[in-house]
Amino acid sequence: MVAKISSNTSLFGTLLYNKNKVDKDEAKLLFSKNVYERADGSFSMQTTIKSFEPYLVANKRTEKPIFHVSINPSPEDKLTDKQYQEIADRYMEEMGYGNQPYVVFKHTDIQRAHLHIVSIRVDENGKKLDSNFEHMRSMKICRQLEKDFNLHPATKQEERVYNIPTKALSYKEGNVKQQVGNIAKAVLNNYKFQSLGEFRTLLEKMNITVEEVKGLKNEKPYHGLIYSALDKDKRKAGTPFKSSLFGKSMNLHTLENHFEKSKQQIQTNKIREHLKPILVQAIQQSQSMNEFKLLLKEKNVETILRQNTEGRIYGVSFIDYQNKTILNGSRLGKEFSANVFERKFADKNNIYSQNAVNPIELETDFTTSLFPSLFTQHRSDYDAENFAKEKMKEEEIRKRRNRGRGL
Repeated sequence: MVAKISSNTSLFGTLLYNKNKVDKDEAKLLFSKNVYERADGSFSMQTTIKSFEPYLVANKRTEKPIFHVSINPSPEDKLTDKQYQEIADRYMEEMGYGNQPYVVFKHTDIQRAHLHIVSIRVDENGKKLDSNFEHMRSMKICRQLEKDFNLHPATKQEERVYNIPTKALSYKEGNVKQQVGNIAKAVLNNYKFQSLGEFRTLLEKMNITVEEVKGLKNEKPYHGLIYSALDKDKRKAGTPFKSSLFGKSMNLHTLENHFEKSKQQIQTNKIREHLKPILVQAIQQSQSMNEFKLLLKEKNVETILRQNTEGRIYGVSFIDYQNKTILNGSRLGKEFSANVFERKFADKNNIYSQNAVNPIELETDFTTSLFPSLFTQHRSDYDAENFAKEKMKEEEIRKRRNRGRGL
């Protein structure tokens, strides 16, 4: 069993992704905890968002407060809905989310039935829940659940398919040079990439960056690389390291050889041909960039966007975890360039935008008679999209204030 964890900025977008699956009969609401439900037990965007609202309002600092995990048993494991519920409950309890509101969906859109769980990373006081060694803890929980429910164990290859095979650099842990070297070598040995920019994109996921430097040293031309650690805010931290400090395994010449080798492997293994139809299908089925990303995650592909301060997309890359390859959109063809995504998702890049999704019909049958206190603070025609927009405005105001204080 494999669990894939992500952190999102948008509750609305994450719930919408699952709602669209439910509407297509590709998923169903299995159960929820600490979430108000409709009288008939069916899924409601409105009531779910209202249940999360106190936590979102209390949040002060967490940039990506939404916890979203998919739990994937082996296709050979035939489980009842009750067993799926027990697995979800156990997983969330042991991950430290047992007292949080969360919603559990069972997806059947692919051959392997699997769960999607949506929760929130901050408690009712706005304090962030512990996320240290999150993926390591998740793996241990999955191994224990496999034993307790007599499930087929995930192979090492299955575990690695979803992530770069090492943990991200932690500046606070010290031994920064050793961490930089180990992580960069792991990426270099496991992933195919054809440019320094693609290599940098992979490293930045692991809190490292790399730059090409040119100059004169003792009146002789110098051309090489420097590696730098990044802090939790993706800012350079500490002293950069010349590639020569790590030997020849991470220098520019080695990378250039890797670029050429990767190019040949990508052509031989037809990786572009594998990825293109996946992207085309996701583009056709998406109404927003957030939904596009979530659809690709189902296929073990991660979307990396580069945006300017106005939110305009000027670069896009795709990490294919199954084939351990990163490709810039332009390498796949003009139809996957940054400009195409900017045009398609213009004013939709932010899932909080009113235009990010098709309008959702107002649900007039709220269970106000059962939970009157939940709805008294808002007008009866409360719209989830308006709520999401309000949260976004509050978040922008908070960021501006923090920037003014130099935080």
